[in-house]
Amino acid sequence: IARAVRLTGLADKAEVGAEVRSLLDRVRLPQRVADLYPADLSGGERQRVAVARALAVKPKLLVCDEITSALDVSVQASVVELLLDLKKDGLAMLFITHNLPLVSEIAQSIIIMKDGSIVEAGGTNDVLRSPKHSYTRMLLDAAPRLN
Repeated sequence: IARAVRLTGLADKAEVGAEVRSLLDRVRLPQRVADLYPADLSGGERQRVAVARALAVKPKLLVCDEITSALDVSVQASVVELLLDLKKDGLAMLFITHNLPLVSEIAQSIIIMKDGSIVEAGGTNDVLRSPKHSYTRMLLDAAPRLN
């Protein structure tokens, strides 16, 4: 995280530590994480560190490529909660995911792609409730559901 802060040039050498602490707070990680190696972190902690590194450059858009893949359900929920908070703060996000429940929680609009081509696009609720393309219907049928 400190490296990302330094590379932006947005903080001088004396401010880097304070900015790292602020970013760790923003992604809800304890300060001790700043002194750990990636191998010492859980999958969810690694994802949060990745988000903190991205936030270090003060982006207008956060690209989330399979941000919840390989995380257990409880960790996914905490990452989603973080993303919802960032959304409330006005940060735009682009999700690349197969996780349709995640999309339904966070996204305002959705684009469904198959083999590199857009097959359906629209408001998330419209597309997920009334899919027009057979591929979208297949994705929805394959998505896990709670009974």
